[in-house]
Amino acid sequence: MAKKGDWVKIHNVVLESSNRVSNLPEDTKKVPLEAWINGFLNEDGEIGEMVEITTLSGRTVSGTLVEVNPRYIHDFGNPVPELLKIGPNLKKQLEEGSV
Repeated sequence: MAKKGDWVKIHNVVLESSNRVSNLPEDTKKVPLEAWINGFLNEDGEIGEMVEITTLSGRTVSGTLVEVNPRYIHDFGNPVPELLKIGPNLKKQLEEGSV
Protein backbone atom coordinates (compact mmCIF):
# COMPACT_ATOMS: atom_id res chain seq x y z
CA MET A 1 0.00 0.00 0.00
CA ALA A 2 1.36 3.40 -0.98
CA LYS A 3 0.46 6.25 1.34
CA LYS A 4 -0.54 9.80 0.54
CA GLY A 5 2.63 11.86 0.06
CA ASP A 6 4.81 8.93 -1.04
CA TRP A 7 7.16 9.49 -3.99
CA VAL A 8 5.79 7.23 -6.75
CA LYS A 9 5.84 6.51 -10.48
CA ILE A 10 2.69 6.28 -12.57
CA HIS A 11 2.09 5.13 -16.14
CA ASN A 12 -0.49 6.31 -18.63
CA VAL A 13 -1.19 6.00 -22.33
CA VAL A 14 -1.08 9.45 -23.89
CA LEU A 15 -2.21 8.32 -27.37
CA GLU A 16 -3.41 4.94 -28.56
CA SER A 17 -1.58 3.67 -31.64
CA SER A 18 -4.71 4.25 -33.76
CA ASN A 19 -4.62 7.98 -32.89
CA ARG A 20 -0.97 8.64 -33.72
CA VAL A 21 0.00 10.73 -36.73
CA SER A 22 0.47 8.92 -40.02
CA ASN A 23 3.97 10.19 -40.86
CA LEU A 24 5.71 8.18 -38.09
CA PRO A 25 7.99 5.24 -38.85
CA GLU A 26 5.99 1.99 -39.15
CA ASP A 27 7.35 0.41 -35.96
CA THR A 28 6.51 3.58 -33.99
CA LYS A 29 2.96 3.81 -35.38
CA LYS A 30 2.20 0.30 -34.09
CA VAL A 31 2.60 1.18 -30.41
CA PRO A 32 0.85 3.68 -28.16
CA LEU A 33 2.59 6.83 -26.91
CA GLU A 34 3.18 6.18 -23.21
CA ALA A 35 4.34 8.27 -20.25
CA TRP A 36 5.92 7.33 -16.94
CA ILE A 37 5.75 10.21 -14.49
CA ASN A 38 7.11 10.62 -10.96
CA GLY A 39 5.40 12.63 -8.26
CA PHE A 40 3.86 12.68 -4.81
CA LEU A 41 0.78 10.53 -4.29
CA ASN A 42 -2.36 12.58 -3.52
CA GLU A 43 -4.28 9.71 -1.83
CA ASP A 44 -3.40 6.20 -0.62
CA GLY A 45 -3.27 3.60 -3.40
CA GLU A 46 -2.17 0.12 -4.43
CA ILE A 47 0.14 -0.88 -7.27
CA GLY A 48 -2.04 -1.30 -10.38
CA GLU A 49 -4.70 1.19 -9.26
CA MET A 50 -5.52 4.49 -10.94
CA VAL A 51 -4.13 7.29 -8.77
CA GLU A 52 -3.43 11.00 -8.91
CA ILE A 53 -0.04 12.56 -8.22
CA THR A 54 1.45 16.02 -7.97
CA THR A 55 4.75 16.41 -9.80
CA LEU A 56 7.70 18.50 -8.63
CA SER A 57 6.58 21.20 -11.07
CA GLY A 58 3.13 21.29 -9.43
CA ARG A 59 1.18 19.49 -12.17
CA THR A 60 -1.59 17.09 -11.15
CA VAL A 61 -1.51 13.92 -13.25
CA SER A 62 -3.49 10.66 -13.19
CA GLY A 63 -2.27 7.21 -14.13
CA THR A 64 -1.73 3.63 -13.01
CA LEU A 65 0.52 3.33 -9.96
CA VAL A 66 3.54 1.24 -10.95
CA GLU A 67 6.25 1.88 -8.34
CA VAL A 68 6.83 3.38 -4.90
CA ASN A 69 10.10 5.25 -4.34
CA PRO A 70 11.31 4.88 -7.94
CA ARG A 71 14.97 5.46 -8.60
CA TYR A 72 16.65 6.87 -11.65
CA ILE A 73 18.56 4.11 -13.42
CA HIS A 74 19.52 5.73 -16.73
CA ASP A 75 23.04 6.57 -17.81
CA PHE A 76 24.84 8.01 -20.80
CA GLY A 77 26.10 4.71 -22.19
CA ASN A 78 29.68 3.61 -22.77
CA PRO A 79 32.44 6.20 -23.12
CA VAL A 80 33.35 7.17 -26.68
CA PRO A 81 37.17 7.20 -26.92
CA GLU A 82 37.22 9.93 -29.58
CA LEU A 83 35.14 12.25 -27.39
CA LEU A 84 37.33 11.67 -24.34
CA LYS A 85 40.25 13.27 -26.19
CA ILE A 86 38.43 16.47 -27.20
CA GLY A 87 38.64 18.27 -23.84
CA PRO A 88 42.36 17.73 -23.22
CA ASN A 89 43.19 18.55 -26.86
CA LEU A 90 41.18 21.77 -26.78
CA LYS A 91 42.74 22.81 -23.45
CA LYS A 92 46.20 22.27 -24.94
CA GLN A 93 45.32 24.33 -28.03
CA LEU A 94 43.94 27.15 -25.88
CA GLU A 95 47.09 27.18 -23.73
CA GLU A 96 49.25 27.32 -26.85
CA GLY A 97 47.11 30.08 -28.34
CA SER A 98 46.41 28.11 -31.50
CA VAL A 99 42.63 28.43 -31.19
